[in-house]
Amino acid sequence: MNSVEVLKDLAYRPLEAAKSIEDQLTAENLNWHPGHDNSIAWLLWHSAREIDVQLSQLSGKEPVWTAQGYQERFDLPLAEDDMGFGHSPEQARSVVVEDPRLLMEHLETVINAQLDYLNVLSDGELAQIVDRRWEPPVSRGARLLSISLDAFAHVSEAQYILGIQR
Repeated sequence: MNSVEVLKDLAYRPLEAAKSIEDQLTAENLNWHPGHDNSIAWLLWHSAREIDVQLSQLSGKEPVWTAQGYQERFDLPLAEDDMGFGHSPEQARSVVVEDPRLLMEHLETVINAQLDYLNVLSDGELAQIVDRRWEPPVSRGARLLSISLDAFAHVSEAQYILGIQR
């Protein structure tokens, strides 16, 4: 298994984890906030958005969010490029989603775009530096790894929140 194959396997893991709770999601439990923390809806939305925004930066393609009409379908009171990074509790509470299928469809569409992108990369392209603002500079492979790990962490949080609601 080469590095691209490992990244493809990892890219699919957040969707796999989200699908494990899909049949338990309702409008009520999606939008429940434990204390001031993020809701399941926010966590699943943010997971897809952070993949989408960062993937768009890497690929040069328009984000799925706007290219495929998800911005209109979600109709959230947020800026077009908002992905939830640094949201206050009030901003997080503004992400209200009644339809769990929409969240799952969005996440799956974004992850499929990520897999399509990975399908055209070679191991050598993973070493290319894509962000010099960090020390050490960030390679394409490291960015792709962090995108998937962040999404997986947030979906895992959604699983936990669902569990504590019972």
